[in-house]
Amino acid sequence: MDMFIHDDHPITLTAASFIVAALVVYLTDPFAMPQSARRQSRLPHGWGRVLVEHVMRLPIILFVFSIFFAISWRPLYCCLGTISFFVIFTGISRAKYIFIREPLVFSDIALVVDVFKYKSIFYATNLNIVFWIIALGYVFGVTALFMVFEPAIIPESYTPLWIMVGILVPTLSVLLLFVKPVGHLAATVSQRLLTTLNVKSNTTRFGTFSSVSYHFMMWLGMKRDAIIEEIAQGLQSVIHDMLGEPNHDAPLLIVWQSESFMDLRNSGDQDIELPTIDLLKERAAQWGRMTTVFEGGYTLRTEFAVLSGLQPADVHADASYPYLRASHYADVVWPNKLRKAGWLTHFIHPYDRTFFLRHKAMPILGFSEMTMLDDFDHVLERDGAYVSDMRLTQKVLHIADKVDKRQSALLFVASMANHGPWEPGRCEELTDPVDIYKELLRKADEALAYLIDELDKYDRPVWLAFYGDHAPLLKRYADPFPDPRTDYFIVPLAKAKQEQHKSTPSRIEAPWTLFETLLWHAHLYKERFK
Repeated sequence: MDMFIHDDHPITLTAASFIVAALVVYLTDPFAMPQSARRQSRLPHGWGRVLVEHVMRLPIILFVFSIFFAISWRPLYCCLGTISFFVIFTGISRAKYIFIREPLVFSDIALVVDVFKYKSIFYATNLNIVFWIIALGYVFGVTALFMVFEPAIIPESYTPLWIMVGILVPTLSVLLLFVKPVGHLAATVSQRLLTTLNVKSNTTRFGTFSSVSYHFMMWLGMKRDAIIEEIAQGLQSVIHDMLGEPNHDAPLLIVWQSESFMDLRNSGDQDIELPTIDLLKERAAQWGRMTTVFEGGYTLRTEFAVLSGLQPADVHADASYPYLRASHYADVVWPNKLRKAGWLTHFIHPYDRTFFLRHKAMPILGFSEMTMLDDFDHVLERDGAYVSDMRLTQKVLHIADKVDKRQSALLFVASMANHGPWEPGRCEELTDPVDIYKELLRKADEALAYLIDELDKYDRPVWLAFYGDHAPLLKRYADPFPDPRTDYFIVPLAKAKQEQHKSTPSRIEAPWTLFETLLWHAHLYKERFK
């Protein structure tokens, strides 16, 4: 005899199953973030607005329910499947928030493959064989039990037609979003519903998966042409007319993005010496603290802000993962402007070229050449997880030496050596994460000393812009950092040095204005943006 008998009232049972699933989803969604974070991120809406926000979760819950229904035509299975689906998303969101104080965003789904491919860099080493046995055992085990013990409620007449209808309901719901008029309408509705791009606020108001879904619809269907045109109209021509003249000393610009670099002495920790950083403060045309796009991760957000000169608000829903739609910003980013003005543009990053889709994004953004991990003789067992800053420096100098002194050039360097996790084995006998991080800072400082010593010998103007992309995920030291700003330096080298240089006071800079500031100091930019 079947464990579950519900042939008499299939519609009632299905409706009841959906209601139970929805109630559990509403009760579990708040666990995506701590209560204190939810309280801080709430918007001052009235009860009418709150009611609308709660009601608008139902279409998303119904969509997920319809997927399980199309698979099984078993109401109780659909109920448990929907609950499990939303709870899993909520759990992942909470885990992400614990690490980097941001709940799940829609663009994280595009990183799923990378999470499993680069488990260490995402702190996902627990996703091992035991995890898969438990996860797959639950999914297939529970599914098998329901398939055996719960009878399907699919009508006996016109069964193939009903199966087709069940499949088409969730499938068309997604496919129609890719039809421009429908997608644009969905994006407009989503934007009006969300009212803000603040993911913490939206996760608090809609729950994780509903927030992810509405963000995705807004990202997918919004009209970017008007946004990009508006940005482009607001930008001035930034390349000095003299750059193309053959008698002009061709400058070499090196922008060095140092992974997780932060001078801990700014946080009161004086138990570290960074003599090169101290020297750069004295020699810099400008230096100080740089505000961060994101604390503790997502290097690409700071990287794109520097390369594009655009604030996160300028790129709207693209801000969480701008390289997904790099082509929309090709005409406004700095490398493309320089390349069109006759410059050599070279991107150097000692990591897998496919990570964050850089292999596709960087050529679109204007880099004519790329040097990635496969261009380094790096053996994991011999050299450790990441290419050291010293080896990266040697590669950068090797590339710079080959650039014709009459050729203006931009070398954008993104290091990896300081990246976590800071585990035993990274630095000799050190075991404490803070000690390991400090040792990596010292090694970065040594590599920087070698870099500026060699660049100073060049017979051409050289400018170095060095900055940390974000604060480290060093919870043993601070969680969160009381001041997450990193450090930056804009330094004239070789023929760019001034004979009567005076030390400058510290100045706060934003990542989206750093490149503009570099060009201004290098006398390659007529005037600053207003």
